[in-house]
Amino acid sequence: MTQIQSKKKFHRKSRNTRLSRTYITDGLMHYKDVFTVHRRDNSKAAENYLGGLLICEKGHANMERMEEEIHDGEYRAYQHFISNSKWDYQELISRLSLDASNVLQENKKKSGVPTGYIVDESSHLKKGNESVGVQNQYAGVAGKVDNCQVAVYSSLVNDTRATIINERLFLPQSWTSSKAKCDKAKIPEENRVYKTKPELALEMIDADIERGVEFDWIGGDGLYGHNYQLTKGLDERGKLYVLDVHKDEKVFLSKPHFFIPEKKQGRGRKPEKLKTEEKTFRLDQYSGGLKEPDWEKAKVRKTAKGWLKLKVHVVDVWVWDGQEDQARRRTLVITKTQDKKPKIKYSFSNGESGAYSSKEYAYFQAQRYWVERTFDDSKNELGMSDYQIRKWIGWHHHQSLVMLAALFLLKEKIESETEFPLMSIRDARILIIIELFGTKEQYDKRLEQMKIRHYHRQKDIDRYYRYEDL
Repeated sequence: MTQIQSKKKFHRKSRNTRLSRTYITDGLMHYKDVFTVHRRDNSKAAENYLGGLLICEKGHANMERMEEEIHDGEYRAYQHFISNSKWDYQELISRLSLDASNVLQENKKKSGVPTGYIVDESSHLKKGNESVGVQNQYAGVAGKVDNCQVAVYSSLVNDTRATIINERLFLPQSWTSSKAKCDKAKIPEENRVYKTKPELALEMIDADIERGVEFDWIGGDGLYGHNYQLTKGLDERGKLYVLDVHKDEKVFLSKPHFFIPEKKQGRGRKPEKLKTEEKTFRLDQYSGGLKEPDWEKAKVRKTAKGWLKLKVHVVDVWVWDGQEDQARRRTLVITKTQDKKPKIKYSFSNGESGAYSSKEYAYFQAQRYWVERTFDDSKNELGMSDYQIRKWIGWHHHQSLVMLAALFLLKEKIESETEFPLMSIRDARILIIIELFGTKEQYDKRLEQMKIRHYHRQKDIDRYYRYEDL
């Protein structure tokens, strides 16, 4: 029995008071050899660190607090395990991504809905200028330019279940061009190359495809949908995507014909650039001209406040990068909320407009919501941004362990959903903490509180669906 498990052992009498006790120990059995370096088994340190991520509250999931909360947890041991040990975080990510894929494929069989692969970036606010990749740059978490690290993540989502499965730390040019900075943070030579966030996203997609991660479409925000090289790369890989784009994106409404103009009489160079006589339209200009019959109403997915109801418009358009000899056909997906002040979203897809219904395209677009939930859960419940780490390997070690802990919690949530369909990641985390560190009485009290809270939430949810034709 491990140190974490050995505290306050007790038994329960019925199924409705059971959560798995083995989410750390049994879960780590599949990954144990990842933490072995030169015959030294670091799985105990991994177990203690995972326990620390779970028990420490937001803003305090750092090594100092872990030392206080975890019996036999020791700051120097954590520091060595995270910042200096050579255990293979890439192998850990490879295995947990496949594990997550298998879990969500099982869920797909039950839900009957496709699985999405969503790419998005997230920022981690930091002080000082020595943490790897840190600089003044846009921080979405703050809504402004701030001192932070930024990383690109990928998440798998099926229905309402999602988890992060991969990451790439974004290195600004101020880092990749500075040998001194890279040396101090111990960034490997092969990673000292500037790559844009869309390039990092495509790199992750390739890695996950190669290791066998299964998904049905790729989603992302306007940064990725606007990037021609990324979408071209997904075309070449034969991967369906529904990526958001900005309202000022320009498109052709019919397939354009390109030609090189004749040289005008007189002096001047012979024209070499392709031209077209077809006119382009901004997306907001196009959507502004749509009439009510041009929109299809769709109930896209259930939410806690009733069905997500959208007006949807799907049409073929063509986009051109100014370089290729032909424009590329895209399916433009426009959705509009049915509010007094409607919100409009635009997406491009390489799927044929008739291959999926308007409702299905709108569903793909709307599933980006869940990647934000994965960030919220990882930051609020698992200390994703709470690290005090400066080196390259330490950052990746921490992030991979956060992803592993998130996957364990997702498994617990899914396992308990038959009895507790409203169980959140936070609910699962709190119950696990008490199971591992508390008493049976404390657990039963928390469980009863959760049941009462869920009862009232369900009543509130039912109120929104009372007059719906389900």
